[in-house]
Amino acid sequence: MSVSTSTTASISQHLLSVFLHRFHALATTVLLYLLSLGPMPKHVGFVMDGNRRYARGRGKRVVEGHTDGFQSLRRILEVCLKLRIRAVSIYAFSIDNFSRDEEEVAELMRLAKTRLMELCEHGDLLQKYGVRIRFIGRREMLPPDVRGAVEDMERLTARHTRRALSGVLNVCCPYTSRDEILGAVKRTVRDSCSEGRISASDITSENIYGNLESCESISALRIPSAQARIDRSEDLDIFVRTSNVKRLSDFMMWQSSQDTQLHFVRTMWPEFGLTDMLPILLGWQQKVWLARLGH
Repeated sequence: MSVSTSTTASISQHLLSVFLHRFHALATTVLLYLLSLGPMPKHVGFVMDGNRRYARGRGKRVVEGHTDGFQSLRRILEVCLKLRIRAVSIYAFSIDNFSRDEEEVAELMRLAKTRLMELCEHGDLLQKYGVRIRFIGRREMLPPDVRGAVEDMERLTARHTRRALSGVLNVCCPYTSRDEILGAVKRTVRDSCSEGRISASDITSENIYGNLESCESISALRIPSAQARIDRSEDLDIFVRTSNVKRLSDFMMWQSSQDTQLHFVRTMWPEFGLTDMLPILLGWQQKVWLARLGH
């Protein structure tokens, strides 16, 4: 009798779990659909902070925190793509992070190589939404195997042309904004020299902007040139940093403008999800609607 009662309770719990899972999935789909009816940002950047503190606070190894962080990236990236946010930039690894413990850096590089490659595989997230992946930063500083994987990922996703190349994922690794700006200035000077002209007037903000690696990747999106000039889609619409640390940490400083909304969220990155992203997007939509009404 007790066995039968236990079996019945187990079946009931299973059915309840299935029902709640399906209800949650349906509610999420409806919520994203309603949200997509309003204006959407074109470029969102994430500083994925808090993996190590998240792990230590739960008695986990640091590498487990980074693993959970990659799962969070997959979740939030799919939310962005479902909402037709065309460009997502993530701060995956700073040049300064090479000063960390060698074992942690090696584990993080291994994770980045395997987890990001999963996103690029046939039938996975990036192909499903027609997204191209671009690595922004000093790739020559990466280990040879990781550098080879980076080139493979870019080559694989270069063929993702569904929906006329609907999006780009900028993976900033290893990266700092100052280094990106310095590289853009060097390329601007080099281009001017190769054309037989070099003067102060040749070094303009537009030329430097066009030589930023992240700008180049976003410009590959098939947006009509007139619309691209109006939208300035290379600028960050929304900057999000998790773990309640209030600093930019040398991430996309050139791409940040007076119109960029800065959000410093208390949630650690491995726990960041739709419930955290929803008020950010609603706030952005409110700003757009108020601007259209002249407020």
